[in-house]
Amino acid sequence: MNMATLWEFDTDTDILKDETTDTEQTRMYGLVLYNDDVNTFDYVIEVLMEICGHTFEQADQCAHIVHYCGKCTVKTGSYRKLVPMRQALCDRHLSAEVEPL
Repeated sequence: MNMATLWEFDTDTDILKDETTDTEQTRMYGLVLYNDDVNTFDYVIEVLMEICGHTFEQADQCAHIVHYCGKCTVKTGSYRKLVPMRQALCDRHLSAEVEPL
């Protein structure tokens, strides 16, 4: 049987319900920041501290990972929690997406 038919996802609550066992689990998402050639390290660090609540050290590490790897998951949580953060990052001219983990 196809696994897609076993799980039903409610986007309003971020809950996956297993139709075969009647159990639920919260679906987790990642807020992924992508590299660009425009913004400075200092700016990215400042925005991550402001929007994601990172410490300086966390934001600095994420900025370096984005620079060298092209992207970094900067926050995890529910879809509802991460979408406004993504919009705030994009409003500050950073490239970000919310992706399922």
